[in-house]
Amino acid sequence: MSDELDTMLISSDAQDFSKQMDKLHWKLLREARFGGFDLESEANRQKVLDIIRDVDKRGFEAVREYTNKYDKVDIPAERFRVSEEDLRKAHKELDKNLLSSARLAIENVRRYQSEIFIGNKKLSQRAQCHSERSEESPVFPGQTLRCAQGDNSEIISNADSSKHPGIKYTPIEKVGICVPGASAPLPSTVIMTAVPAQVAGVKEIAVISPPRHAGDIHPVTLGICCELGINEVYRVGGAQGVAALVTIVKVNKVVGPGNQWVQTAKLIDFGYVAIDSVAGPSEVLIIADDKANPSWVAADMLSQAEHDPGSAVLFTDSNRLASRVLVELKRQLGGLGRCERTTRCLLQFGRIVIFRSMDAVIKHANDFAPEHLQIQCGDKSRQIAEKIINAGAIFIGEYSPVAVGDYWAGPSHTLPTGQTAKFFSALSANDFIKSTSIIEYSKEQLAASAEDIIRLAEAEGLDAHARSVRIRQQG
Repeated sequence: MSDELDTMLISSDAQDFSKQMDKLHWKLLREARFGGFDLESEANRQKVLDIIRDVDKRGFEAVREYTNKYDKVDIPAERFRVSEEDLRKAHKELDKNLLSSARLAIENVRRYQSEIFIGNKKLSQRAQCHSERSEESPVFPGQTLRCAQGDNSEIISNADSSKHPGIKYTPIEKVGICVPGASAPLPSTVIMTAVPAQVAGVKEIAVISPPRHAGDIHPVTLGICCELGINEVYRVGGAQGVAALVTIVKVNKVVGPGNQWVQTAKLIDFGYVAIDSVAGPSEVLIIADDKANPSWVAADMLSQAEHDPGSAVLFTDSNRLASRVLVELKRQLGGLGRCERTTRCLLQFGRIVIFRSMDAVIKHANDFAPEHLQIQCGDKSRQIAEKIINAGAIFIGEYSPVAVGDYWAGPSHTLPTGQTAKFFSALSANDFIKSTSIIEYSKEQLAASAEDIIRLAEAEGLDAHARSVRIRQQG
């Protein structure tokens, strides 16, 4: 089967190159959600909508039926929520070395998220930074910032605050997190979604995960929830789990990865609640030149392909590197326990693309807008990274594999996929706050602006708007 991998190697000069790349993008989007216009996709979207409506109507009774149907586990309504006793038990039984590593990872994520959290940044500091960097990004005189974390609120002004409306940041009150479930645990998903929410000051966090480990949630996942102080965990996943978060648990935002059923449910519920993004199969795009180690590049591609589905693509300007990476893929596949599945995934979602120049590589990389973008071009890696405008996360240099971001570095590994990095961002603490504009005018300030406001209101035919200002000038 390894000889079939030769079909992965393509040239950007090929007549059907654009068609091949469009086909790859479309396949990834279809894996993310039921977004096609074919009858099967439409039928599955309707199934998700029916599940959501049923859970809204019948509550946990409906959730129980769908969990029994799809996960083959019959859980009474009173057992859907994991008891605190079960959480403490799972925490107590965690492997000590694993717990130690998890605590270090949690600290890394908490530190990074705290450093980038907008609620920790005083406007006066940003104003100084902006004035030093660029005149194109001014902070207006009198601008006010009100930051809120939990019950603490602070107004910060860099000048006369009465001249600018200002802004108030407050945490979202309750967040739901989707943690995929399988025979293997995914504690990193709990860390990478819950810790940013905690940094933002979210008071209530609810976690859902399907009971697919011996009829329950994997104990490692439960143990990490307990370590983070999360005591609201439900044995449910799929579209019914998202529906339960929205209509029963009543969260304000749903975040986290999942299959087509989960992502389609998130998309349908968007507007009733906020969501992070519609995430599809994990993907990596590697930009590499002839200085890259072909063995390491192949290993990085396989680390994504083994997700099955997972996309692994190499963009290079070196024919020699492309050929050597292909050889390494074939060699390393033989040592994988999931060789057949990973090979199939590479054939479906993997490519090795040769371009004439690095400029062409960068141009097409920005169009690809990958979830993970690795750059392995020696001392030119940072320079290339500066030219990337569309990517969920950028990994610079040969010693920055995606696994560092998945588990350790600090940025969340919950990232936009399927070209949505053109408009979605990596999940962060800033995604768990909302802003409210603050406007406060004195009698004198309103008088100074009254005629202009009245003139604008009357131009739109809104006489009552104009009168609400004029009446204050008459008294």
